[in-house]
Amino acid sequence: MSVTTAPTSKADHPAIASKLSVELGKRGYDIHVGRGLIARAAELIKPVLHQPRVYIVSDSIVASLYLEPLEAQLKAAGIRCDHTVVPAGESSKDVSHLAQVLNAMIAARCERSTMVVALGGGVVGDLAGFAASILLRGVDFVQIPTSLLAQVDSSVGGKTGINMPAGKNLVGTFHQPRLVIADTDVLATLPKRELLAGYAEVAKYGLIEDVPFWNWLEQNGSAMVGGGESSHELLRHAIMTSCTTKARTVAADERESGVRALLNLGHTFGHALEAEMGYGAELLHGEAVAIGMVLAFDLSARLGLCPQADALRVREHLQAVGLPVRPPRAGRNGAVTPKRLIAHMAQDKKVKDGAVTFVLARGIGKAFLTADVPLDKLEATLAAAQAA
Repeated sequence: MSVTTAPTSKADHPAIASKLSVELGKRGYDIHVGRGLIARAAELIKPVLHQPRVYIVSDSIVASLYLEPLEAQLKAAGIRCDHTVVPAGESSKDVSHLAQVLNAMIAARCERSTMVVALGGGVVGDLAGFAASILLRGVDFVQIPTSLLAQVDSSVGGKTGINMPAGKNLVGTFHQPRLVIADTDVLATLPKRELLAGYAEVAKYGLIEDVPFWNWLEQNGSAMVGGGESSHELLRHAIMTSCTTKARTVAADERESGVRALLNLGHTFGHALEAEMGYGAELLHGEAVAIGMVLAFDLSARLGLCPQADALRVREHLQAVGLPVRPPRAGRNGAVTPKRLIAHMAQDKKVKDGAVTFVLARGIGKAFLTADVPLDKLEATLAAAQAA
């Protein structure tokens, strides 16, 4: 993995733009992080095109802000553009919207050398990436993530997919992008709640293996999500640190057969909570992950694996920046009970030989995988969290 930095092309953007590489041989790609990068998208995308044509997938909110200027500069560079816009929100990550996107691409006569561009957050990235992976048996795509969550996590690593009624991300593929363009300026348009949802994924990297980064987040996290000019460099540092860890992990374990599974810290709990809440606005993915990470540390402490002080530290910091740390008591089908959550976990895609794999911790920065979790301890942890 290589990392380089260079000044941005805009004189009014004193922050630096950075580039790092995901080392996957011929399928490797660059991640650009910095300010004003959407305004340079044509310049960055052109070298990876096989033909001067792209098909953009976006959502209704992001498209209203960035689709027209992106298409204008691509067309000015001689690149033909077509697009599809899906409704904003997790509900678009389903079979019906996948079919909508694929039918639109086919109607536009996309070819195998047409580049798909995912312009949006994690939902758009997962949906467009999955569509690209199966259209004409696979076409290339570029990620332009517009949420913090997507910039630090879902846009990197090649996981694509959709949700099913039974659970999160149960249908999908591994399909690496050709390029990731993470423009930190777009984060200024995010609602605070969306920014915080992305912060949960940032915090995850510190909790898994990077104690100095976690310490840095405890000092700077509130300022980073607080907005204002000073937050830009903090965000860039957090995104680069997160992407560096993600890129290294993906290069070592692309298809999640080992160490990459540690990146699921909080997700087994979080996905179960999302399923109970119906994948709607009541609980965002990052919020579910935040609650899930607190539960993972609580369970680790209950099992005697992790100091109680570390579990408390995780809870207090995430709560201090504004994230939820307790499971909701009611979902789309009534009370959210430990038994219902455990039933969702049993359908998680990480189940192996009938056993749920959990990411637990021996302390901050010391995550590990295990399927050896007593059911009574799991139920007690969930019950205690809801009663708090």
